[in-house]
Amino acid sequence: MSLTLRVDVVSAEELIFSGQAEFVALPGICGELGIYPRHTPLLTQIKPGAVRLKLPGKEQEEVIFVQGGFLEVQPSLVTVLADTAIRAKDLDEKAAMEAKKKAEEAMANQSSKEDLARAEAELAAVMAQMEVLRKYKNRAEVR
Repeated sequence: MSLTLRVDVVSAEELIFSGQAEFVALPGICGELGIYPRHTPLLTQIKPGAVRLKLPGKEQEEVIFVQGGFLEVQPSLVTVLADTAIRAKDLDEKAAMEAKKKAEEAMANQSSKEDLARAEAELAAVMAQMEVLRKYKNRAEVR
């Protein structure tokens, strides 16, 4: 029996994942974070990207896209509170491409520093989502 920790990934709308994992990796604000059971308590902001979960008895990782939020780590519990969270298998490539186009247009048509910052943040989130889509699609094709 492997050592595991409970992981809850929650968006503003719903509980996306709740279960045991051997390992969690996700994009912290200062770099990639890797969490194993009995990790030191931690509270930090996360940025848009992939939450990767190594589930017991499964070869493939569970992948969830998050659009920022917070991570709380306790020795046997990891909680990801995300602004938006979507399982990689549920991501829509066409919608992501359209969102990228809109964000790029917003950056070109910005009228203030605040509008530019908002458009840049949206573009960064869309690019992170597209990266998760690319990696997940490649992984699914390898099967």
